[in-house]
Amino acid sequence: MRIGISITSRYSVSNARVGAEYMIQRAKAAADAGLDSFFMGDHHVTPDPYYQNTPILARCLAEWRDAPAGALYLLPFRHPVLLAQEIGTLASLMPNRFIMQCALGYGEREFAAFGINPTHRTSRFEECLEVMRRLWAGETVSHQGRWTINDARISPTPPEAVEVWIGAKAKSAIQRAARLGDGWLASPQLTPDEAKVDLDYYLECCDKEGRKPGVTAIRRDIYVGEDERSAQTIGGAMVAAGYQGMAPTATIVGDAESVANSLRHYAEMGYGDVIVRNLVSDQDEALASTARLQLVKQYLSLYSQPEKSCPDS
Repeated sequence: MRIGISITSRYSVSNARVGAEYMIQRAKAAADAGLDSFFMGDHHVTPDPYYQNTPILARCLAEWRDAPAGALYLLPFRHPVLLAQEIGTLASLMPNRFIMQCALGYGEREFAAFGINPTHRTSRFEECLEVMRRLWAGETVSHQGRWTINDARISPTPPEAVEVWIGAKAKSAIQRAARLGDGWLASPQLTPDEAKVDLDYYLECCDKEGRKPGVTAIRRDIYVGEDERSAQTIGGAMVAAGYQGMAPTATIVGDAESVANSLRHYAEMGYGDVIVRNLVSDQDEALASTARLQLVKQYLSLYSQPEKSCPDS
């Protein structure tokens, strides 16, 4: 199983430079831990500072290692020509492939701020993705639909094909991921039992579409403690307080070995990637938890090589 990270973009800070520096520090910690992929999310008009993914990703790539990276984009809010150009530029900065995670978006505030009818979000998503793929392929594109586009062509195009992971929880969205995506990103809200049900449904949808299943990824919000006791004191307390409205079993809290055991369960289900997010907001604790993911990766590696001894912690 590959372990990637999605760093949070929302910080309750009075000085905007502090939150931006926190993101840069977290990118470096993820690189130092040898994680397999790096991402950030996408929201708009939020009450707290929320750093926009294209510019902050460009900065964080300077701290990241030579491994895949990307961001999640809520496509209904994005003009396909502009976003295709931005991703073409970002991909040109990277020695490895760009992964675009994408989703429909939700919340009346965001749609109202952009003047978008939420009932159009599915058609806007599919049209945006179609136009961007054509632009990335080097085509000159004209399009009439949710956007009117005449003779658009972009340069630079991505040096290699952009990999598209579609975030999906509803059945119709999972069907869309199977039909249009290079991969599927399961919801962070899922309990382990729900994660297995949704994975089976995605594979069933791929079979119906006559397509080979793509990347199967799931986001898990976690805290890796120095030991089990401190993990429960710090991370467990946040989960007990109702963290993000998630079911406690949708999160993972423990020392490196117990976190690795939990992740192994998802690998045994059939997930190939887990994208973690720190569930603690304290910067020092988030950095320490990220650093311990290197040990988590070592444990996961040893599980497939039982003759080797456990890593030193």
